[in-house]
Amino acid sequence: METRTLRMIFGLSSGKEWVLSLSNPRTDLTEGDVTAVMQAIIDSDLFLVGPDMIVRAEIVSRNVTEVVA
Repeated sequence: METRTLRMIFGLSSGKEWVLSLSNPRTDLTEGDVTAVMQAIIDSDLFLVGPDMIVRAEIVSRNVTEVVA
């Protein structure tokens, strides 16, 4: 079974990275879609220690084979 995860990597003012991972992203996501969402997360000021800047985003795919179910 293949699983996909969207990893959105943000920068903090401290110089560290802040990562938000979401399972099962749409297959038709564009750079514009992801950038708009990441900017909305920054602008929302939702988190106590939240992101300040967009660093990058990536989709991670992995295959899992069950040996014993």
